[in-house]
Amino acid sequence: MELKIGKHLIGDDHPTYFIADIAANHDGSLGRALELIRLAAEAGANAAKFQNFRGPEIVSDYGFSHMNTQVSHQAKWKKSVTQVYNEASVPFEWTPVLKDACDQAGIDYFSSPYDFEATDMLDPYVPAYKIGSGDITWLEACLHMAGKGKPVLLATGASDIGEVQDAADAILAVNPQLVLMQCNTNYTAADGNFDNIHLNVLKTYRQIWPNLILGLSDHTHGHATVLGAVALGARVIEKHFTDDNQREGPDHAFAMNPLSWADMVSNTRQLERALGSANKFVAENEQQTAVVQRRCLRAARGIQPGERLTREMISVLRPATPGAIMPYEIEKTIGLTVLQPLESGQELRWTLLGD
Repeated sequence: MELKIGKHLIGDDHPTYFIADIAANHDGSLGRALELIRLAAEAGANAAKFQNFRGPEIVSDYGFSHMNTQVSHQAKWKKSVTQVYNEASVPFEWTPVLKDACDQAGIDYFSSPYDFEATDMLDPYVPAYKIGSGDITWLEACLHMAGKGKPVLLATGASDIGEVQDAADAILAVNPQLVLMQCNTNYTAADGNFDNIHLNVLKTYRQIWPNLILGLSDHTHGHATVLGAVALGARVIEKHFTDDNQREGPDHAFAMNPLSWADMVSNTRQLERALGSANKFVAENEQQTAVVQRRCLRAARGIQPGERLTREMISVLRPATPGAIMPYEIEKTIGLTVLQPLESGQELRWTLLGD
């Protein structure tokens, strides 16, 4: 299967599609958001993605204020959860400006909407929708996005296989253009997160949904997870993107920067080249080594016409001169008559042997 986002074809036979999730890293500045789009495009991103949420529409101030403490990655936040979400929101009026900036940079623009109004607002501007892991159980929101008829990217972090099946099957019932993305939603950038990313889930997804495009929404540092996912069949990669990992904000610490992003893309393009074909054959650059490293049958001593070959008269030596008899045919030569004089070390050919 393949699908199209903007001008990009995505599928097993196409290059990996990289999404720079700028998310909250605009830090409330439209100018920063536009600069991050430019930097992401220069670093090799195929799309810049934002997140359209508004504090009151995504979090309950009562709910978080009545928790005993902030947990997970939010434990490091210096502000309340509600305040962080309010400050990180992308104003609706930015949307056409962000879209134009992506068009000028030559990359796709889309977003993760976190309420119905945001989904509807985005529709004229985006070629695809991304559903964040946290909304995988909110099926009415998933179906509202899927009903727009555009590709849907579903992140599956912090969910079990039953929840993934419920969401994926619901979406597929109204829209076949689904990208299923493995994800781990721990945003601490801790080294221990590698023990929890479970890339082999991609194999399970392939077994259950053999025709779906797979992806990875990742928050680990370095490139190991991305390269592993691509090797396992992922063709959509989403990572957070910033220009400075030292900036204060919820997403800067674990995001990629322009240098690491460009390195990730370069490494992935090398991997794609290395994955190559599933057919096993002598590669183009092995044609000569197939001669010099392989062996063929050769005369172990000088042999006169009329002599019948015995095993002792045959050596198996490099190089495998084109047209010479291969070692796996040695039994067929025993007892045959030599028709022409052979020097010691000369290759045996069927044209030189008779009954």
